[in-house]
Amino acid sequence: MYSPASEPDIDIQLQELEKLTEAILTKYGYDFTNYAMSSFKRRVTMVLKKNGLSTVDQLLQKLLYDPAFFDQFVLDVTVNTTEMFRDPSFWKVLRHQILPILNTRPEFNIWHAAASTGEEVVSMAMLLKEEGMLDRAKIYATDINHVVLKKAQNLVYPGRNKDLSEQNYAQTDPKGKLEDYYQMADGDMVFDPTLIANVKFKHHDLAIDHHFFKFDLILCRNVMIYFNQKLQNRVFELLHNSLFLGGFLALGAKESLIWCKIADKFESVNDSEKIYKKIKL
Repeated sequence: MYSPASEPDIDIQLQELEKLTEAILTKYGYDFTNYAMSSFKRRVTMVLKKNGLSTVDQLLQKLLYDPAFFDQFVLDVTVNTTEMFRDPSFWKVLRHQILPILNTRPEFNIWHAAASTGEEVVSMAMLLKEEGMLDRAKIYATDINHVVLKKAQNLVYPGRNKDLSEQNYAQTDPKGKLEDYYQMADGDMVFDPTLIANVKFKHHDLAIDHHFFKFDLILCRNVMIYFNQKLQNRVFELLHNSLFLGGFLALGAKESLIWCKIADKFESVNDSEKIYKKIKL
């Protein structure tokens, strides 16, 4: 089994990372140039060790001439850590403070940006169903990585996560049981496909793509921490343009838009859960 601790350190220079990101942008159109370089460097180092490579040039050759290897590279360097009802207090606030406002509208649009393998999307669908709102929601789930988007559409999650998922769900003031939404098969939790009947899965790169719809609620949680200040401002501008006036933006627990260039176009709805409302065009 691969063990990073058993490998010698690989010293990667900033110029090598710049060369790598520029080549990837030119070849594949993926823009990693404004990712937080310390985090990106750690992940590139991990990819080198995992594949028995000793230099960035060796990695670059494989990336440029092996598209399948590139797909795996994107999976390795983008962070896909997620769980069902992650940060339960956030979902509780969403249920009691935000959904009642959306429920006054005949229909509403939700965007899960950087949706990863879809646990957040399924969590949202369950919440909406319990509040009698799922049939009026149009939901988009996007990610930079095609592999995780496909996993999100399959609705199959490891059974080892069952206890944590149930613990998180139980803290959201639920109106049912988590087991009402899935069946066990071959050790996995297989969720009810009707939950995502109104979900459209779409490839989207926050670093380079533009807004494609208008939304009442956008969840872009635990993503900004991997971007530098320049890219954060770019993405916040994108999210602002993608929201209706009066729409809501939800960030991760360690994120904030206080220091971004368009901070004055939002007001805080819930400081502790990092939920904001668009108040200016």
